[in-house]
Amino acid sequence: MRLSPGLVLLLSFLSPLAHAELIDDVFDRGELRIALEANTPPFNFKDGDKLTGFEVELGEQLAKEMDVRPSFITTDDSDLLPGVETGKYDVAINHIAMTAELRDRFDFSEAYKETPELAIPFHKGNPAFKNSLDKALQHIKADGRLKALTQKWFETEPVAKTQ
Repeated sequence: MRLSPGLVLLLSFLSPLAHAELIDDVFDRGELRIALEANTPPFNFKDGDKLTGFEVELGEQLAKEMDVRPSFITTDDSDLLPGVETGKYDVAINHIAMTAELRDRFDFSEAYKETPELAIPFHKGNPAFKNSLDKALQHIKADGRLKALTQKWFETEPVAKTQ
């Protein structure tokens, strides 16, 4: 089968688009599009008109580490993961556990909360994005910010020291 010169030229233009990395899109926009439901305190919720919670602050820190701004989009369960699959959102930070079924559909960051095991799903096949997201999460863990967020949102009572 012979390919016409025009078709060869067209295929060469389309090839880079087919392999575009999510990280390139995020950097080009200068923002990380984060989907969440905003209805499950203390993870994410609205306080009046203000979006807040553990995962909102985590998303802000991750975007800052990745040198982009966070863009939070509130949605419902029927759109949350399908929106990530179609590229409508870059990630979902909505206390999502890495189940076997979801691992078939998405790639995941490292876990940001171990009990239960929670992580951030994103569109499959984006290794550079995974690397960037995991590095951002590692920095947040290493400098104590993740621990501080966890204490702020989940450990409201001071822990009594035993003697």
